[in-house]
Amino acid sequence: MKINVQAVKELIKEKFRNNQTWFAEEIEIDAHYFGQILLGNKSATSPKACRGVIDYCKKNNLEINDFIIF
Repeated sequence: MKINVQAVKELIKEKFRNNQTWFAEEIEIDAHYFGQILLGNKSATSPKACRGVIDYCKKNNLEINDFIIF
């Protein structure tokens, strides 16, 4: 599984005023590391990052399959 980077970027733009750090804190991921994932410099398959996005989706009644590619 991996993060659908484009969908997460849109989510951050819409719900977090385009603040990646704010979103990273929300999903309990190091902001710098998560920023590198969004830039494509780190793998979008990070289990901790994927789990954070999945948990965020569950907590906010969002469709997991929109943000995680299985």
